[in-house]
Amino acid sequence: MHKITYDQLKETLYHEKLENGLEVYVLPKSGFSKTYVTFTTKYGSIDNHFIPPGKEEVLVPDGIAHFLEHKMFEKEDGDVFQKFSEAGASANAFTSFTRTSYLFSATDNIFTHTQTLLDFVQIPYFTEATVNKEKGIIAQEITMYDDMPDWRLYFGTIENMYHDHPVKIDIAGTVESIQDITAEHLYTCHETFYHPSNMVLFAVGAVDPQAFIELVKDNQQKKQFQDKPDVIHLVPSEPDTVATPYREMSMDVVQPKVLFGIKAPVHQLAGEEMLRYELAMQTILDSVFGRSSAFFESTYEQGLIDESYSADFSLENTYGFSMIGSDTDRPEELIAAIKQQLATPFEDYTSLQQQLERAKKRKIGMFLRSLNSIEYIANQFTRYRFNDMELFQVLPVVETLTMDDLKKVYEQLQVETAQTQFVIRPTNGTK
Repeated sequence: MHKITYDQLKETLYHEKLENGLEVYVLPKSGFSKTYVTFTTKYGSIDNHFIPPGKEEVLVPDGIAHFLEHKMFEKEDGDVFQKFSEAGASANAFTSFTRTSYLFSATDNIFTHTQTLLDFVQIPYFTEATVNKEKGIIAQEITMYDDMPDWRLYFGTIENMYHDHPVKIDIAGTVESIQDITAEHLYTCHETFYHPSNMVLFAVGAVDPQAFIELVKDNQQKKQFQDKPDVIHLVPSEPDTVATPYREMSMDVVQPKVLFGIKAPVHQLAGEEMLRYELAMQTILDSVFGRSSAFFESTYEQGLIDESYSADFSLENTYGFSMIGSDTDRPEELIAAIKQQLATPFEDYTSLQQQLERAKKRKIGMFLRSLNSIEYIANQFTRYRFNDMELFQVLPVVETLTMDDLKKVYEQLQVETAQTQFVIRPTNGTK
């Protein structure tokens, strides 16, 4: 067991890589009565085209990672959710573009719950009958999200940005695509991506590191796994330009909704280089478009934005994008204001050095506060780990950000061919 100490944050992380490849991390937190445990595979909705070890190329139906997540809770002897609940734990799961995570939180019986978590995720049970039954349930979920304007706005903007990358596909797939999913598909994906070497188990809270890791070792030694799979991911090439510069649709909304998307250049960053890039982009967005920026103050006073306003950046290994938007009665004027702001040369931000220092302090303050949330730590830790980044390196990297770091990412935001807009208007006409 390796002990990693972060003196600046007064945190100690314990880590061990088991013989089967499973990475186990434990972060004890004094003063907490609750423990939060996540078991996560580096497998999400974008992993729909691959070559399993020793097999031929596979293209699975869209939405299968999310479908598999749903089916994992159903076993021959009953529902796992109920098993957790009866033992005093709150369990959940989620699928993102790049990972699937199963988790529980509890104040006692942590070892029992951990055994349950490991066993139900690593021992699949699917039949064609139960798979077909699930299709109707997930189809209802997809239909529900299709009726949510903010969800359609978000995915509509991503669809505008990407030509072929599977990030443009809704995580849950479509009502049509999930009809093609079979039990064999699910077993193939589980065998390929749920191998221990492709997963991370993370525990944070009131937990003893040595005892926890010994428990996991004992559990894993009782199971047989094939050799570590060498999976080949087939990701289509993607240009830096957006697929569609502008699109709009009508929905049952009170006022129009706007998202201004900016596609990040195609690159495969990892480790500290990726972390620095991400933090620089978040910092420049906060400085130029954040709620304490001159842009926000001006557009808010003009009535171009309201409290729904946001400016965010998302980054993973093969894609990344910024999104700026708000509900607004004047979508064209808001789009024009964002474009005008982006047209401002970096050198014209004469006070940006001062803003950078303020932005650093805000980021550091927010990060330190977030470390008081075991839910935040648990959900973010694995995402950083899968990209060879370290959650606890955020603070030292933020402190060393320079104006050159900000200039590089700001110039990427200015590329017009990387910009797109998606607008949702009321069905009864524009306001």
